[in-house]
Amino acid sequence: MPEPVTYRAIPAWAEADRPREKMLLKGKIALSDAELLAILIGSGTVGQSAVTLAQNILSSVDFNLHELGKRSVSEFCRFKGIGEAKAITIAAALELGRRRQLSDLRERPRIAGSRDAFNAVAPLLTDLHHEEFWLLLLNKANEVFARERLSTGGIAGTVVDVKQLFKIALDARAAAAIAVHNHPSGNLQPSQADIELTRRLRQAGSLLDLPLLDHLIVSERGYYSFADDGAL
Repeated sequence: MPEPVTYRAIPAWAEADRPREKMLLKGKIALSDAELLAILIGSGTVGQSAVTLAQNILSSVDFNLHELGKRSVSEFCRFKGIGEAKAITIAAALELGRRRQLSDLRERPRIAGSRDAFNAVAPLLTDLHHEEFWLLLLNKANEVFARERLSTGGIAGTVVDVKQLFKIALDARAAAAIAVHNHPSGNLQPSQADIELTRRLRQAGSLLDLPLLDHLIVSERGYYSFADDGAL
């Protein structure tokens, strides 16, 4: 019979297999998600290495990093071996990664289609448990120069003031705008309220000579574009 597998702490592993040393030897791209998370965790518990603990945490979200980003400090603390300090470290690293995705907005990304608009705002919305409504403001070159959050709601919806929306766009001297809101449920199909709001925004933008180029509904599953669907 084969010898039973016994627990071995990470310091007892071969140097090339330890997450920190592996990163130094092979680069960060060589590490698995669990190994990267283990570096943040630092140490495991009696009978459980940091890598095993990381695997357990990832398993709780089906190894979906988007879902992991939604977890709170208190939720991380539910795992044996994760105290408040480690939980804060994990949450902070995930938030830093989210903000990194937005860094290119400082260069005013040009919007040539719905995918560009989605990429410009998705990191702000896809991890939320509630609905938010945002406005992308574009200059004459179709570059995003500002993002404005107009409202925050609950799980099922949020309220948008059309007059306030266009006041913000006009005050900023925007040449065009793109409306964006998220569906925490993951359902990307527009509701009747979404359709009616889009109609009102399109009409108001036409009257003010400030066109609404698109209205996106986003979730971690992707996005729906009113413009692409011919519904704008």
